[in-house]
Amino acid sequence: MERKIFELSVLSMAAMLLCGCLIASLPAQALQNQRKAASQSLNPQQAGKGANPEQPGLDASQSEMRGFIERYVADRRTLNRYYAVEKREFGAEQESRGQRLAAEMSPAYRARMKKLDGEWLDRLGKMDFDAMNEDGRIDFLLLKNYLVHDLRQLDIRAQAFTEAAALMPYAQSILDLEEARRRMERIDPAQAAALLNNLKREVEEKRRKLEAQIESRGGAPNRAEVAGIKRTVGNRAALTTEGLRITLKKWFGFYNGYDPLFTWWADTPYKALDQTLKNYQAFLREKLVGIKPGDEHAIVGDPIGRDAVVSELNSEMIPYTPEELLAIAQKEYAWCETEMKRAAHEMGYGDDWHKALEAVKNMHVEPGQQPGLIRKLMFEAVDFIEQRNLVTVPELARETLRMEMMSPERQLVNPFFSGGEVITVSFPTNTMSEEDKLMSMRGNNIPFARATVFHEMIPGHQMQGFLAARYRAYRRLFDTPFWVEGWALYWELRMWDLNFARTPAERIGMLFWRMFRCARIVFSLSFHLGRMTPQECIDYLVNRVGHERANAAAEVRRSLDGSDEPLYQAAYLLGGLQILALHHELVATGKMSERAFHDTLLKENSIPVEMIRANLTGQKLTRDFHSSWRFYNLPPGDALSGSLP
Repeated sequence: MERKIFELSVLSMAAMLLCGCLIASLPAQALQNQRKAASQSLNPQQAGKGANPEQPGLDASQSEMRGFIERYVADRRTLNRYYAVEKREFGAEQESRGQRLAAEMSPAYRARMKKLDGEWLDRLGKMDFDAMNEDGRIDFLLLKNYLVHDLRQLDIRAQAFTEAAALMPYAQSILDLEEARRRMERIDPAQAAALLNNLKREVEEKRRKLEAQIESRGGAPNRAEVAGIKRTVGNRAALTTEGLRITLKKWFGFYNGYDPLFTWWADTPYKALDQTLKNYQAFLREKLVGIKPGDEHAIVGDPIGRDAVVSELNSEMIPYTPEELLAIAQKEYAWCETEMKRAAHEMGYGDDWHKALEAVKNMHVEPGQQPGLIRKLMFEAVDFIEQRNLVTVPELARETLRMEMMSPERQLVNPFFSGGEVITVSFPTNTMSEEDKLMSMRGNNIPFARATVFHEMIPGHQMQGFLAARYRAYRRLFDTPFWVEGWALYWELRMWDLNFARTPAERIGMLFWRMFRCARIVFSLSFHLGRMTPQECIDYLVNRVGHERANAAAEVRRSLDGSDEPLYQAAYLLGGLQILALHHELVATGKMSERAFHDTLLKENSIPVEMIRANLTGQKLTRDFHSSWRFYNLPPGDALSGSLP
């Protein structure tokens, strides 16, 4: 391990020296031209900010907080690896979630992370905020916000685990075994075997009690209310039990075979306990949660409640209530519906935009032709933005555009494209049913694809990630979907304003996605507020947006399975509206050019948009800063309080 780190360090130093040599070898006129271009890319107030004319194109951030943040990240990652919380250490996504839940259930883990966050908050309190430069102040506030939010989340997760603990009397004992192993304590094989046998009896006894309670209520399955247990809590216990089985397997594998006496004592008790836990997990899923055997794709979710939603909004620096955000979504949806009707009328369908949408869905290529279409659309979008001088496209980013096809299994949770460094394309495979093949082709038709390929690649996620790896990379700790997804969604809004859609069908393609992002705000927030069930979320997408039912189910499954943070789906449109509002404030008023605006945003990395705005507008920041930017024109009192349509 140390050798690899050393080799990477040497390579990094070599790369830096090479960059310096290359820059030094540039002709004087070339350097002068690059300095001129750099100064012209920013308005007078921003000229020179974050740029070093001696090293054009390199990250020249001088934040006093940079090393501080990098040290915190290193410490946090060390602890997360120690407690086996980081996802990258595990296999399948579902398995990783279960083990992460099991690790986070540990009181020892939560106590250690609270200690870490508290220590770093104390260090922040001793720093001279007013003596910092602008980047330093922003980074100070970002780290403070992160630490405060993380402490709140640790308490929220503790409450969630307390709710499920009654269903898992064996949990703490399993965690204790693994934590003792992690501390490298000597094990007594006979005592370990006795403990495993006792845990097996505890699991069996808990199951018998629950079965008796179910029987006393008529014996009907799916009785999540047994003993006051919520369906979502039962599902949380089932997922955590799966993670505890993985934890126990890791513990057993450490000793098994290496310690003959341990294997002699513990092999049979371990296997018996593991099977009992597996059966108990299936019992929880079937009898308490109501998931039929074999239906591993059932959607349950785990709503976090209004208080937790408000906590998340505070962390993301969104100064709106959940009800106000629902009102914004409804207002934006109404605009989309008006434009849908206009496009439908031009296509000869009158105001019936649903019929026009059906016609658009049938505008798909034949099987085998989707990769060629995506490639064509990818470079069409790049040419569009470059011809209009909207943003600087790094040549290396364009050169390394890549494509992969999405597996049928992945399409169950992502029926459309996904992007980043690689665009992963959804389209039918020979293993799908005829119905699923048709829905996949209809859901990835030409107008839909044309309206989203640039979201995933250039100028969207691919270029965003390319620049994020090169500018202020230390800010990735503050990664927020309001910037990550907001940036890509903003380009959908901007491309609409620039008349990227040439025909009514192409306008419907763009409007479908915009409607979908409105609906994402509605169904995701409504679910977490307890207003909608997963099935109602699916029906909402089908009836209000025009999704194919299988695609709607996949989107809801992806949104509610816990792999993304609760506000992720709402962040697409809301983040896009934030950036669009900032564009109006700076570009429409002539304070920045279009290209300078976009180039500058890309180099700030993934942080709340309000912090980027503070930087670009020269806002005076104080150490007790609170979010206040009302980026959307929503009249006071205009909040959704009644039932959703």
